[in-house]
Amino acid sequence: MAQRAPDNLITALDIGTSKVSAMIAHRQENGQLQVLGTGQRESRGVKRGYVADMAQTEQSVREAVEQAERIAGTNIDTVWVSFSAGGLVSDIAKVEVELGGHRVEQSDIEDLLFAGRNSIDPDGRMVLHANPTLYTIDGLNGVKNPLGLHADRLGVDIHVVAADGSPLRNLDMCVRQAHLDVKSIVAAPVATGLACLSDEERELGVALVELGAGVTNVSVFAGGMLVGLQTVPWGAQDITDDIASAFGTRRTQAERMKCFYGSANASPRDNHDMIDVAPISSEDEAAAPQRITRAQLIAVIRQRLEHLAGEIGKALRELGFTGPVGRQVVITGGGAELKGMADYMQASLGQPVRVGRPRGLSALPDAHAGPGFATLAGLAYYAASDPVDLRTLAPAHQMVTRTSGLSLWQRLLAASKLNY
Repeated sequence: MAQRAPDNLITALDIGTSKVSAMIAHRQENGQLQVLGTGQRESRGVKRGYVADMAQTEQSVREAVEQAERIAGTNIDTVWVSFSAGGLVSDIAKVEVELGGHRVEQSDIEDLLFAGRNSIDPDGRMVLHANPTLYTIDGLNGVKNPLGLHADRLGVDIHVVAADGSPLRNLDMCVRQAHLDVKSIVAAPVATGLACLSDEERELGVALVELGAGVTNVSVFAGGMLVGLQTVPWGAQDITDDIASAFGTRRTQAERMKCFYGSANASPRDNHDMIDVAPISSEDEAAAPQRITRAQLIAVIRQRLEHLAGEIGKALRELGFTGPVGRQVVITGGGAELKGMADYMQASLGQPVRVGRPRGLSALPDAHAGPGFATLAGLAYYAASDPVDLRTLAPAHQMVTRTSGLSLWQRLLAASKLNY
């Protein structure tokens, strides 16, 4: 019989366009995460990262979590949920205060951060994350900890990740209707960066491209922080739809063709390899299947990839990821599993590209160790880091009543929520 989960368990829930996956992990005394159970179900009610059918999404959530609970042998009631829809926006709120040359005290930093709350302008959206990136002292950028330094002016850049409120509320309601409490909703790029980027990559500068089923999130890290992101409203599922449309077959068959025979790169042999394509209509099932060459399949895939790579390159340029700074690109997500994807993106973007996979999790099943599960693993890492910007979806009056016992950043977020 399953037992109730202890406090040191973390449950991550990644609700994507193609799949809903869950992970229960145990946080050990040394800080390492050990995976106890995982679950996965087809996502039947999500379109482009948005909840489009509440009942179907709730059912997928229930089944994925129940599978993870059976494997882990425990019941859970609290989850960390990812959000990867196209409404994510990133901005930097800058604020500066006069110190008159005295040493920076902790109270000065707190006053600065509280002043920064009025600089946060989510433009009607809901704040998911609001974190200080780097401080400035008398115009000098890149100061990680100004405490104890003398300064005439002290400033800080606050990185804000926000999203439209309605999709977030729909996601929150869907999970809660599955009888699960939402600990926090986390922007997918924030979580994924923790799972497949090294500390040195985030410090030196790296671009993370999440090739999801419905959307592609392009984010840039520098100075150890996420400093910008954009969303491309296309993903790997569009390749599947292109195949289904081009050869008149079902989506399930098109997905199988893409996974088993598809590639981002072509070779002369592809003109001789033949693939059977089942018809889309059940009336035609008795007829002989259509036969195509592998080269024809790859041509359809590459046509969509050319468009997607162009949009990714445009996003990177708009984020300032060019020149000497824009050297390393990491691709992850289910779309990164397509054969030859890293080589194709490297040729298209003109930058070194590698595939990012979850790292550092103990007892992670092989089936969940690929790039398609990077966000799920990242959620567990995010929860284990004991973040302070929690419960951004809580009503403003509830947040105000709890501020006295919260950390500085929780109070900052509570105040910012009250203003918006």
